[in-house]
Amino acid sequence: MDICSATIHKLAAAYRSGETDPVAATEAFLERIEKVDGKLNAYIRTTADEALARAKEAKTRLEGDDASILTGIPLGIKDLMCTRGITTTCGSKILENFVPPYNATVIERLRDQGAVMLGKTNMDEFAMGSSTEASCFGPTRNPHNTDYIPGGSSGGSASAVAADLCCAALGSDTGGSIRQPASYTGIVGLKPTYGLVSRFGLVAFASSLDQIGPMTKDVRDAAILLDAIAGHDGRDSTSLEMDPPDFTEFLDRGVDTLRVGVPKEYFGEGLDEEVGARVMEMVGVLEKGGAKIVDVSIPRTEHALAAYYIIAPSEASSNLARYDGVRYGFREAGPKDSLIDMFRKSRSGGFGPEVKRRIMLGTYALSAGYYDAYYKKALQVRRLLSDDLEAAFSKVDIIACPAAPTPAYKIGEKMEDPLAMYLGDVYTVTANLAGIPGMSVPAGLNSQGLPIGVQLLAKPLGEQFIFQAASYLEENNPHHTPKPDL
Repeated sequence: MDICSATIHKLAAAYRSGETDPVAATEAFLERIEKVDGKLNAYIRTTADEALARAKEAKTRLEGDDASILTGIPLGIKDLMCTRGITTTCGSKILENFVPPYNATVIERLRDQGAVMLGKTNMDEFAMGSSTEASCFGPTRNPHNTDYIPGGSSGGSASAVAADLCCAALGSDTGGSIRQPASYTGIVGLKPTYGLVSRFGLVAFASSLDQIGPMTKDVRDAAILLDAIAGHDGRDSTSLEMDPPDFTEFLDRGVDTLRVGVPKEYFGEGLDEEVGARVMEMVGVLEKGGAKIVDVSIPRTEHALAAYYIIAPSEASSNLARYDGVRYGFREAGPKDSLIDMFRKSRSGGFGPEVKRRIMLGTYALSAGYYDAYYKKALQVRRLLSDDLEAAFSKVDIIACPAAPTPAYKIGEKMEDPLAMYLGDVYTVTANLAGIPGMSVPAGLNSQGLPIGVQLLAKPLGEQFIFQAASYLEENNPHHTPKPDL
């Protein structure tokens, strides 16, 4: 078998049959990373010694009776999840030498199941970006065309999965950072309901928006990985106190019981013609399968992006205040006139342009005299937007819409125009503001050979409907998304 192109469930079956083993699989992925990643820059660092040690443990574990489906499965981890003893940088100079003393909860859960971490994937600095160009380790490239971005901020994870540099990966989604790069690279990406997956050990960007989720080669793998990481965690005050279901049980059920909403606000100005046509074609596939198609409206959608770009930078400004050059992280060398001077020089030298821009935006929005006009108003819009979605989901089970208004664009095309880049988040930020789940499912390629994704949204804890529709689309999609030729 071609180990590197295998899904989680197929590789696990190959382990059980004796066709291969975790050590051989890990070696195959490490060899492919060595061969291919120079073209992509998907990984900030690989952890070969750690991975091979874990693979040997997994091989022994598979001989017993306590193995799980993830035992020995090689994964990539976005470099903002704390990994004990392994550098965690968030793609930033300010954390270039930070080695966490503990693991994030999701890392602990994957280790408990015997998964193998191949390395830490590249990302926009502190997850602030939509292209994975804003990394101090250089940009990541799209494996379908290396002149193009892979999306962001989880572009390293997306590129690694699409290029078979791991079996699957974890990303994080604050305003679309899993779903948008999944769409751009032709993979599956899921942002779970806020609170379903613990954020303990996730380096914070915007705490009320951040969520960890799976990035995988198919829908079944997304369910498998979500099963592994979901569930209550007492170390995260926002973690939901519930026992999540087995998400794989919702696959292969068909869609004849589903009501699918199509929001008119997501098909207007700025939407690429091919993207819009392909998404509506996927809606037609669901209708052909027996789903009922319903026109819905989310009238305050037009205010979502503005509200997001007040709330997210405001929370970032607060969260990133801890990087002061004193307790940990980068400190500017050379003489300082005062403690304040040291703070200023360390933060100026440690943060990149996009992070500085968002810190300044957030600090301004939270400052005296502007808090009510900007931050408070954005929170009110967030509440009204949630009400709109609640009304829509009283009529439908899922909403189908584009994951991004266009396919991927060329590297460097929007770096000097942040507003144009921010507009790329127009279809994804709503899910984060409302805390609802969303998934991008591959819908084939456009006429230029670039992937298109269809986004499926559901009410809070409505992942079951997403998996039901996504697995049907995957099985009945007339448009194949081929492997990138590298």
